[in-house]
Amino acid sequence: MSAGVDRYLGLESSLLMNRSSLWTAREICQQPRVWREAHARIIESRQTIDDWLAPRLAAPNLRILLCGAGTSAYIGDTVAAWLRKQRRNSTGRQIASVSTTDLAADPAQYLLDDIPTLMISFARSGDSPESVACIELANQLLSHCHHLILTCNPEGRLAACAREHRNMLCLTMPEETNDRSFAMTSSYTAMLVSCLSIFTPNRSQLERVAHWTEELLDSGAAGVASLAQRDFRRLAVLGAGCLLGAAKEAALKCLELTAGGVVAIYDSPLGFRHGPKIIIDDSTLVVHLKSGDRHTSLYDEDLLAELRRDGRCAAIVELSPTALAGQTRPQETGASPLDDVWLSLVYSVYCQMLAFHKAMALGVAADSPCPSGEVNRVVNGVRIYPFKRPDEFEVGV
Repeated sequence: MSAGVDRYLGLESSLLMNRSSLWTAREICQQPRVWREAHARIIESRQTIDDWLAPRLAAPNLRILLCGAGTSAYIGDTVAAWLRKQRRNSTGRQIASVSTTDLAADPAQYLLDDIPTLMISFARSGDSPESVACIELANQLLSHCHHLILTCNPEGRLAACAREHRNMLCLTMPEETNDRSFAMTSSYTAMLVSCLSIFTPNRSQLERVAHWTEELLDSGAAGVASLAQRDFRRLAVLGAGCLLGAAKEAALKCLELTAGGVVAIYDSPLGFRHGPKIIIDDSTLVVHLKSGDRHTSLYDEDLLAELRRDGRCAAIVELSPTALAGQTRPQETGASPLDDVWLSLVYSVYCQMLAFHKAMALGVAADSPCPSGEVNRVVNGVRIYPFKRPDEFEVGV
């Protein structure tokens, strides 16, 4: 946020209010502050969390499922990929990200093996029908299932459910992360930071990425706004490893905030060549989330070089510590590289800013991009059906 209290992302709050975009801008700008607060809340509750979590993590052959719907599912994609990479000395432990929308529709694919399970649920409101249904399905089908809930709404159905069951622990995010805008921004990153602070805490990396993001929000806003003014109507966001989850979220954010005015896809750099690259024309912007992993980055460099040789994109944005260092990143002498999972935070904020400014350029109200109600802040119209095992259905039904 700029020094002026009445400006967000370089725009006056009066203009943002008139354009029905003030909440989105505020919630994007508040993120470095709420990351620090979210981390502090985990530290303050560390003993309670450890006392509850330690015996669950000690279960042999434990399965960990990270669950959410939409943006919340992408937190699971990011964290699951990161934890799989870090799971030294955890023999037999399975870690998977499963969206609640997939699990609710086909629970037999995920839950019929009755093994010890820790389900980690991410939810801004905690009121999505699929989120509640998946908790109930897991309790119905598994004899040893425990639930860790990270939510931004202490009054939501998931939080209420946790108060009634001993096999559940609910952790709430800072109050302001219960985003009032349509699209999840600070709620997404706050839950991501909180989960990392539980399982792989790193205050040094958090502080560095928060500082970097503050620099981006301040001195980088004009450049992002200028890019958004360019005439691109397609967006491809690319990332590998745990950055694939961030790429998914970035594509969705642009699709949501522009009300479909920009058609957005995501992929890994290697996967992009296998068909999806056909989206590229002179109206396509490519945003590449570059990995800090030395092996993975070799594939990043190859694709970037290929795209530049092709010369067909409207523009290519390379997000990396090196690419952004000159204008937005504070100087760091002798510091170890930021891990991809922490880099994903600043990458996500950049993509939120880009989506926001593109919405402004297209005349879309970012706080309410779908005022006719076909798509809502909290999904509605979803009917949840009771699950029956195949042998429980009547013959011929």
